[in-house]
Amino acid sequence: MLIGTAATGPHGASAPPPPPRPPGGQEGRVAARIAELEQRLGDPTDARGEISYAALLADDERAQLSEPGEHALDELALNAEFVPVNHGGRLERIDTLVRVMRQVFRRDIALGLGYGVTSFMAAVNVWSSGTEQQQRRLAELLLDGKKVSVAYHELAHGNDFVRNEFHARPVDGGYLLSGAKQVINNADRAAAWVLFSRTSPAPGSRSHSVVLAERDTLDPDRFQVLPRYDAVGVRGCHLSGLDFTDCPVPASALVGEEGKGVELALRAFQVTRSAVPGMALGATDTALRTVTGFALGRQLYRKSVMDIPHAKATLSTTFVDLLICDSLSLAATRAVHVLPEETSVYAAVVKYLVPKMLTDAMYDLSIVLGARFYTREGEFGIFQKHVRDLPVLSLGHAGSAACQATIIPQLSRLARRSWFKDDPAPAGLFRLREDLPEVSFDRLTLASGRDGLSASLVAAVDQLPSSSPQERAAHGAALHLMDELRQIQEQSLDLAPQDRTALASPATFALADRYAVLLAAASVIGVWQQAQGGQDDFLADSAWLAAALHRLGRRLGHALPELPDTCETQLHDEVLRRFRNARSYDLYNTPLAG
Repeated sequence: MLIGTAATGPHGASAPPPPPRPPGGQEGRVAARIAELEQRLGDPTDARGEISYAALLADDERAQLSEPGEHALDELALNAEFVPVNHGGRLERIDTLVRVMRQVFRRDIALGLGYGVTSFMAAVNVWSSGTEQQQRRLAELLLDGKKVSVAYHELAHGNDFVRNEFHARPVDGGYLLSGAKQVINNADRAAAWVLFSRTSPAPGSRSHSVVLAERDTLDPDRFQVLPRYDAVGVRGCHLSGLDFTDCPVPASALVGEEGKGVELALRAFQVTRSAVPGMALGATDTALRTVTGFALGRQLYRKSVMDIPHAKATLSTTFVDLLICDSLSLAATRAVHVLPEETSVYAAVVKYLVPKMLTDAMYDLSIVLGARFYTREGEFGIFQKHVRDLPVLSLGHAGSAACQATIIPQLSRLARRSWFKDDPAPAGLFRLREDLPEVSFDRLTLASGRDGLSASLVAAVDQLPSSSPQERAAHGAALHLMDELRQIQEQSLDLAPQDRTALASPATFALADRYAVLLAAASVIGVWQQAQGGQDDFLADSAWLAAALHRLGRRLGHALPELPDTCETQLHDEVLRRFRNARSYDLYNTPLAG
C-alpha cells in the first residue's frame, strides 16, 4: 500500500510505519496515491458501496459524517498529506495536495472538510512559524490519525478578527486563555487547537498572537466545548465552539512571536486560500457528471435533453469553467513554491473567484436538471447536496469581501510598479506535472508589488498564433483582456486614499473583481502554452483556450464575436468522452472509479 503509512487511527484502522517514498518522482507518487484513493473509496455511483453517494446522502440526512469514509481515510493515512516530508509526511507540493483532496471532495465536501482539511488549515500556521518542537509534536498528532482545529473568528466580529476579544493574557511562565470561539470545525474531537488570541488590550494588529493548545495538557475544569451548531450545508461536519476561563498554557504554546499573530495568519492564508478552492472542483465535477448522465438519458419533446441546444451548451461552458478554475488554482498553488513573494494577491484571487465561478456553474447546471435539482435522494440527490455544501467554502476563514479587501490595497502599488513592466512568470508555474522545490514559508510576504502572472498575459498577446478561426478567436479575446488590464491600471492609479483600504467604494471592489478575472485568463493562456508539444492533445488544442478566454471576456462585458462552431463541437465531444470513460473534468483528465 502506497498511502497507508499511519499508526492506529481513531476509527480502528492500522498501518505499518512509513515506508521509504516510492520511486517515480513527485508526479509518480501523487498519481499512485490518487489511484489508490479512488480504488479504496470505490465507485460512488454504485449504491451497494459503503461510501456511495446513496450512503453519503443517508449520513447527511442524519447530520453525520460517513463512518466508513473516515475509516477508509484512516487506512489510507490521509493525514500524512498535510504533513511535510521532512516531518515524516507526504506533503511535497500544494498543487498535488489539491489533486489528492479533490477525489474526496467529489464524493462529499463535508467528508473532505470534516476529516482533514481543517487540520491542514490549522497545521500551516505551525509549519510556517512554529518551533521545531511544535512542528515535531503536531506531525506526531497528525500521523497518529488525530485532528487539529483552527479558531480565528468570533461571531461578534466576523472576518474582522483583529477586533477579537478572546485573549491569552501573559503571566509568569505562559498565558491564561479566556473567552469563547464559535463555529469551529472539529472543536469537539480535535487533539489540539490553533487559537488566534489577543495578547494585549491595545488596539491594532500588534495585539494578537497565535497559541497552539493541546487538549490533553489543559485543565479540563478550565474549558468546555460548546454545543454543536445545526448547519444547512456540510451537515455532517462537527461545528461547535470553545469557551475558556483562565486556562493556563505554557510559554512554549506560543506560535511565532508575540504580537505577530496577524502576520502569521495572513501568511498561512496564502497557502490555504490557494489550495482549498481547487479541492472543490471535485464537487462541481460530480455535478457536471450527474447532469451529463441526466441529459443523455432523459427524453423531452421526443428527443434527449442533450439534443436541446441550451442544455448542450451549458454542459460545455461548465466544463470550460472547471478548466479556468483549475488553471487559476494551478498557478496560485505552484506560486507558493516558485513565486512566494507574489502569492498574497494570487491566493486572495483564487479564494474569491473560484468558489464564485463554481457556484455560478452549479446554478447553470441546476436549470438543465430541472425539478430533479430539488431531489435529496436517489440518482440526483448528490447534486442537491453539493449545491448546499459548496457555498461553505466561499466563507471558511475569509469570505469574498475579505479576499477583495486583501487585493484592493495592492492595486495602486501593482499599477505603479508591476503592470506592463514585470517579466512574465516562469514557465514552471503552468506545468501541471513538473517537480517543485519545497515551500519557503519565510519568503511569503504580505505584499510585494510584483505580478508575473499578469505579465504573462501581456507577453502572450504577441505570441499567440492566429492561423485558424479558433486561434484568431483566442487572440482577439486576449487583445481585449490586455486592454482591460490597461484600464484597470489607469483606474488603480487614480484611486483615492480611502479606496485603497478595506473601506473602499463598491466601484473599487468591482475593480478587484475585474483584476481577478484577468489573472484567471493569464493562467489559462499559460497552461495552454505549456501544453504545446505535450501528451494531452486536448489541452494543446486552441478550442478550449478560445472558449475560456471568450467566456472570461464576456464575464467582463467585452463585446466579442461568437466562437467558431468547431469550439462548441470539440468541447461537447470532450465532455462526452470523459463521461463515458470515467475521466475527471479538470486539467488532469484523471481516471475515476466511477
